[in-house]
Amino acid sequence: MTFIEFKKLLLDAELTIPKFTALIKVSEKNIQSYKKKKEVPNAIAVVAACFAKMNQDGVDYKTLITDLELTKKEKKGSGFSAKKKEKKEKIEKPE
Repeated sequence: MTFIEFKKLLLDAELTIPKFTALIKVSEKNIQSYKKKKEVPNAIAVVAACFAKMNQDGVDYKTLITDLELTKKEKKGSGFSAKKKEKKEKIEKPE
């Protein structure tokens, strides 16, 4: 699905990108990155299509999603610094 088609589905679901990302607990930056790729992943496309259809059918999908109590994933470090820390811990605590 193209990013433009995705945005149209969000309009049908009466959502903006910030509201969509807050609802499904993902980074807005992550979703905005698909704009450059001009394509959204299948899972995100399916979610947007379902939200649009449920909204069209009068289903209160926002409450359904909120009731799932989703949590936003937080970065716990990545790249070289995390690997360097792991390596240092192994040296300090040999098995």
